[in-house]
Amino acid sequence: MYLLKPLLSVRVNRHRRQLWLISGLAVVVSLIGLILSWQNPEIAAPLRPGLDFTGGTQIQLDRNCGNACGDLTVSALEDRVQTIRLASDDASPAPNLMGSSIQLLDEGRSVVMRLPSLSPEQVDQVIGTLEPLLGEQLTGSLSIDTIGPTLGSQLLRASLLSLLMSIVGIAVYISFRYDRINAMLALICLAHDVLLTCGLFAWLGLLIGLEVNSLFAVALLTIAGYSVNDTVVIFDRIREKRLQLKDLSLADQADEAVSATLTRSIYISFTALLPLLALIFFGGSTLVWFAVAMSFGIVVGSWSSIAIAPTLLPVLSRR
Repeated sequence: MYLLKPLLSVRVNRHRRQLWLISGLAVVVSLIGLILSWQNPEIAAPLRPGLDFTGGTQIQLDRNCGNACGDLTVSALEDRVQTIRLASDDASPAPNLMGSSIQLLDEGRSVVMRLPSLSPEQVDQVIGTLEPLLGEQLTGSLSIDTIGPTLGSQLLRASLLSLLMSIVGIAVYISFRYDRINAMLALICLAHDVLLTCGLFAWLGLLIGLEVNSLFAVALLTIAGYSVNDTVVIFDRIREKRLQLKDLSLADQADEAVSATLTRSIYISFTALLPLLALIFFGGSTLVWFAVAMSFGIVVGSWSSIAIAPTLLPVLSRR
């Protein structure tokens, strides 16, 4: 049974307190980010919701202003927007622009405006009013996205329900395949991975105004599946080692299982990261943050399957 030695030999249970400390600090930092985001009056949610979830109209354009882009300020744009009196259409009254959000990106070269749901005529009125401040625009840079508030709330509920149902399904499957301790550990690793990913994007929302959209919900669902897949592989190998190495303690058996699967985990994670890194650097603005969420989730998913599940199993089994 010892003829085939693993390429990498690790003893995670000998250093489990240090590993728990690293994960614990990461969880605390993530929770702080989520709480600060929730207490921020501008966000009022654990994550800064994007247009997919809140509804409204987003206008993004690039200015052809050379080196003078820094002359424009957010306050000047907001003051001008608040003076606009939109013409009402036949279906609904004119929306109120007082709560509009405006961002300047790339040193003022790009402008992103978050407004209530507007008709095409109202969008033209807003752009025409701001044109003296914005100056000349790059040809083809104007992007307008509109989502109704009803559809946005439906997307948010559907995303939360999908994540909840996936967690319940995973818990049922692991409980049927293994036992309650393994199911609990799989859910702990899943919660760890999802929480750290959400914490990262909460801090990004606070620091750079990054918003989450439906692609982020897709990334969370994929991360949950990847996390459980990695953990199940570890559980399977631990079960094999418990039959092969009956003279060793459960902690040593878990260490042998981690050593046997560590090379596989590194190779698979690296292979999964390669196309995601390509999306980050060459995929354009639409997919870059989806790829960032996926990449971070894969890294923390591999970490939890190596540093959390096999180190908590001997402790919980004894108790």
